Amino acid sequence: MEIACLDLEGVLVPEIWIAFAEATGIESLRATTRDIPDYDVLMKQRLRILDEHGLKLSDIQQVISTLKPLDGAVEFIDWLRERFQVVILSDTFYEFSQPLMRQLGFPTLLCHKLIVDDNDRVVDYQLRQKDPKRQSVIALKSLYYRVIAAGDSYNDTTMLSEAHAGILFHAPDNVIQEFPQFPAVHTFAELKQEFIKASNRKLAL
Repeated sequence: MEIACLDLEGVLVPEIWIAFAEATGIESLRATTRDIPDYDVLMKQRLRILDEHGLKLSDIQQVISTLKPLDGAVEFIDWLRERFQVVILSDTFYEFSQPLMRQLGFPTLLCHKLIVDDNDRVVDYQLRQKDPKRQSVIALKSLYYRVIAAGDSYNDTTMLSEAHAGILFHAPDNVIQEFPQFPAVHTFAELKQEFIKASNRKLAL
């Protein structure tokens, strides 16, 4: 059996921190793993900005509640689940994910956890493990699954490299240029074709 591993933000749903930056007008919150490869550096920057502006978890969740999956994402996930086992490997947080995962039909999600104090302040974060996307692919391969992975950012590239086949989707030019070994596509129709090509089974649209 083959497993499809997908990033979440930027692939299936909007970038949560960019949406929050737009809602608050805080331009520095727009930074993502497309811009800052070191996730710890990025998250410490985000936590500092939240603290400086007195923003709480509920403020972020309020913005998330207004977001919808990217156009075509729900249909794509439905198509993919008919042909593969599907696992979402994300650097988002369980405290963010519920409204968006509900709209996607609750595929399996492996992500991280926020540390929140009694006043609803986000004071820290807890990684599931170091390099979790790659480690998840290693674990699935140890169970003798063939893994095809798709993502858009620097933090997806170790997952793509570890998978039997890796695909860049909606990736910015800087990531595409730095990782030319991965096919890069920008529409769900193209992504379906890449999954069909990467499969060792005879699949059809």
